Amino acid sequence: MNKSQLIDSVAKEAGITKVDAGKAVTAFLNAVKGAIKKEERITLVGFGSWSVVKKEARMGRNPRTQKAIKIPAKKVVKFKAGADLK
Repeated sequence: MNKSQLIDSVAKEAGITKVDAGKAVTAFLNAVKGAIKKEERITLVGFGSWSVVKKEARMGRNPRTQKAIKIPAKKVVKFKAGADLK
């Protein structure tokens, strides 16, 4: 499902126009993005939660040349499905 299909589904389920559903979906996505940028945890009970996880720097290997390379530390977004979604 892509964003436009999600908007269509929300509009049909809520009985609202596609324009209003588009605004709602965009507002939700912007709220999630803003919270993730602030490294806050987002929890939707029954659906799941998003959190930011810090990955430490590590040594890896280039599969083509087998040469060791350093992989820098970074932050990644992690999603854990809730009980109802599982």
